[in-house]
Amino acid sequence: MKNYIEERAVEIARYIVENNATVRQAAKRFGISKSTVHKDCRDRMNTINPALAEEVGKVLDVNKAERHIRGGLATKEKYLHCK
Repeated sequence: MKNYIEERAVEIARYIVENNATVRQAAKRFGISKSTVHKDCRDRMNTINPALAEEVGKVLDVNKAERHIRGGLATKEKYLHCK
């Protein structure tokens, strides 16, 4: 694997863990796709830094479990402002 890809993966993983960020937030912050964030954090991190991979996995799992709640709240806000 190329060095810059490994460095990017570690940087993204640290950002997600430190800021409790979502995949979307990380993708926007680094100017890459959500797919690339997933590939870096789920696949590549296991070989680069297993301990960091476990930490970022926990954050991503919590975000995945809560996403339907955030979506519902966003929709509620949207329609409250439309009236």
